[in-house]
Amino acid sequence: MADLHAWWMYPLLTLLGGALGTYGTLIGAGGGIFLVPALLVLYPQESPNTIASMSLAVVFFNAASGTIAYARMRRIDYHAGLLFAVATVPGAILGAYITSLLSRQLFDLILSVVILSLAALIIFRPIPRAQPTHLPRYGLTSHFTDAKGVDYHYTFSTPRGVGLSFLIGWVSSLLGIGGGAFHVPVLVYLLHFPLHVATATSHFTLAIMSLIGSVTHVFMGDFAHGIRRTLALAVGVLVGAQLGASLSQRFRGSTLIRILAVGLLLFGLRLVMQALHP
Repeated sequence: MADLHAWWMYPLLTLLGGALGTYGTLIGAGGGIFLVPALLVLYPQESPNTIASMSLAVVFFNAASGTIAYARMRRIDYHAGLLFAVATVPGAILGAYITSLLSRQLFDLILSVVILSLAALIIFRPIPRAQPTHLPRYGLTSHFTDAKGVDYHYTFSTPRGVGLSFLIGWVSSLLGIGGGAFHVPVLVYLLHFPLHVATATSHFTLAIMSLIGSVTHVFMGDFAHGIRRTLALAVGVLVGAQLGASLSQRFRGSTLIRILAVGLLLFGLRLVMQALHP
C-alpha cells in the first residue's frame, strides 16, 4: 500500500466502490459509513478533509443511483424526504467546515465512537417497534402503495424529524459518511417508519444532503488530491447501488438491520485499533 496512486489501484477502487455501493444501498446507508473507514485504512497519510470530501462525493453518486432504483419501486416518501433534506443543509455546511479543524487521530477516534454506538443501538434493539398508539401532536401522516402492492400507513413527529435531521447533517458531513447509517435507525426506531420505506427515503434525503456537503468541500478546496480516486470509486457505486436496491427486495426488514449492525461493528473495531496505534 505504499503507492496507492499507481494506475492499477483505480480498477481496485472501482471494485471496492461496487461492493460498498451494493452493501450500502441494500441497507439504505449510502455506503459512506463503510467507505470512510476503508479510505482511512488505505490512505493513512491523507488529511480528514480529503477523506471526507472523497467519501461524500462517492456517497452522492451512490445515493443518486439508489434513489432512481427505489423510485421505480415507489418506496420513497418524498414529502418526508424533502423535509428532512432541507433540515440537513445547515448542518452539512457546518460539518464540512469543522472537519478542517480536526487532527487525523481525533477524526479516527470520533468516527470509531460514532460507528460503534450505532452498532450497539441496533444490536441491543434489533427489532423496530410498531407504530405507537398515541400519535405525535405535530405529526405528518403518509399513506401510499409501492410497486408490489404493499400498503404503507404511518405517522411521524415533524419537529423530531427536523431536529434529528439537522444533527445528522452536521455529524455526517463532519465525518464524510453521508448520513444514511444515521437516518435509517432514526427513521425506524424514533420516527417509526416501515423499514423498507426508511431505506428508500434515507437514500433520497442522502442524495440531496451529500450533494450540499460535497459542494461545500469543493469551495473549500478539499478535492485537490482526490478527484481521480473519487471518480474510480463512483463508477463502482453507480453499478453497485442498482444491485443493492434489487437485492433489498429479497431480505426481511430484521435481516437488513442485522446486516447493518455487523458491518458497523467490524469497521468500528478496525478504526479503534488504527486510532490507538497510528
